[in-house]
Amino acid sequence: MADKIRLGIIGASPTVGWAHRSHLPAIVASPEFELTGVCTTRMETAEESQRQYGAKLAFDDYQEMLAHPDIDAVAVVLRVPAHYEITRDALNAGKHVFTEWPLGRTTGEAEELADLARAKGVKAVVGLQARAAPAVLQMKQLVEQGYVGEIMSCSMTLVRGGVLARPSGRTWQRDVELGANTLTIATGHSVDAMRFVVGDFAEVSAIVSTQCDQWYETDTAQYLDVTSPDNILINGRLTNDAVVSVHVASIPWAGSGYRLEVYGREGTLIADSEDSPQLGPVRLQGAQGSDELEELSVSGQHHFVLEGMPQGAPYNVGQLYYMFGEAIRGQGERQPDFDTAVDLHRLVDAIRLSSERKQAVTV
Repeated sequence: MADKIRLGIIGASPTVGWAHRSHLPAIVASPEFELTGVCTTRMETAEESQRQYGAKLAFDDYQEMLAHPDIDAVAVVLRVPAHYEITRDALNAGKHVFTEWPLGRTTGEAEELADLARAKGVKAVVGLQARAAPAVLQMKQLVEQGYVGEIMSCSMTLVRGGVLARPSGRTWQRDVELGANTLTIATGHSVDAMRFVVGDFAEVSAIVSTQCDQWYETDTAQYLDVTSPDNILINGRLTNDAVVSVHVASIPWAGSGYRLEVYGREGTLIADSEDSPQLGPVRLQGAQGSDELEELSVSGQHHFVLEGMPQGAPYNVGQLYYMFGEAIRGQGERQPDFDTAVDLHRLVDAIRLSSERKQAVTV
């Protein structure tokens, strides 16, 4: 392998999408990696991305990227329905892979990819970036060190804006079968951050609801039926017997953002943010033996990236790329891998099943 890990990004649009918002600026600021290749479905956009971000190679066929000998690893940053096939092909090509969350449309797809990554002996990372957020890492460390003592209860809310009028390029998410919606993405990311900090669920009782059953498509001037959920309520119990309450929602106006509260016999920890914990800075507060919360600083040991890493969406992605690089170099296994993704897919399935059956479900 070269001095730097040679990365190719599949879905590297220079103007729209998650790669444009996070992966491309993050990888340019990551000294462990070289942006060797960018791939989109049209050569003109691939070449524009190449020009903007300094990539060595541009592709309009991801199979050509996977076959190129100068590519050590790839990032799959596309719409969820494309994750499975492209990730499978990357693994079969012997590449290390960073695939965004959700890993697949279904748990079965995720399980197959996790098995294949293990069989191929490559490093596979899923984009659960909240696990790399410095404040979330600090919160987890404090819980493990006994800051709150025995955990008694947890509460998590994420209420964010859900645009009811949107262009056709964004209305595809209305179809629940395509796997990208408030349950899988917003709930998946935020619940995963919670279980990373406080432990896994043992039981869930949930309501998965579609409160807004139509979206207005602005460029076609028509209303479209929506089957994807927009409000998820979960009550549950953790494996450590703590009780949990969760509300994740996409609402039309004035979302209140993210808040995770952990209450224990010895203290309290609270994390909050303007949006999902993987997307930007998270503030941390705590109290021990007192009813007065105080701001808690985040240790420098949880900041892996250099000062030049852009703030906002690229930051936690850059943190996760650092973990990915560690794993590829054989220097650690801290990254959320495809087995982590399978566990979260199964939890989402349990939440959905509980809602359908209208009863508690063991996880």
